[in-house]
Amino acid sequence: MIRILLVSFVFFSFQDSGDVLDNIEKSIKIGSARELVKYCNETIELKIDGKSANYSRNQSEVVLRNFFQKHPVRGYSYIHKGASPEGLKYSIGKYVFEGGSYRVVMRLKKTKGVYEIYNLNFSKE
Repeated sequence: MIRILLVSFVFFSFQDSGDVLDNIEKSIKIGSARELVKYCNETIELKIDGKSANYSRNQSEVVLRNFFQKHPVRGYSYIHKGASPEGLKYSIGKYVFEGGSYRVVMRLKKTKGVYEIYNLNFSKE
């Protein structure tokens, strides 16, 4: 029994330590605003179709949920991922839905030892 618990603990610890960009990609691929905001800063600049605003994590969940409902995901993949010398991470991705696609630019910074999204931009292609 103890061996099972130990194996389970190691497995889940390993899962949680995965690259944050991989976890974000999974959240977007399933169209889950609830999962995606887990990787957001307390405040996030969110830009969709040219309309930009700063939102709290809770507010951004509502906005993202509406976006995912209006544009159900058909696919999402990264075009480019990188990091700056200052330690910021960024990515450019392609979000595909039935009516077209969006270019997704995401910027992350380390807050309290964890990378969090502070800027997320969906631009229709």
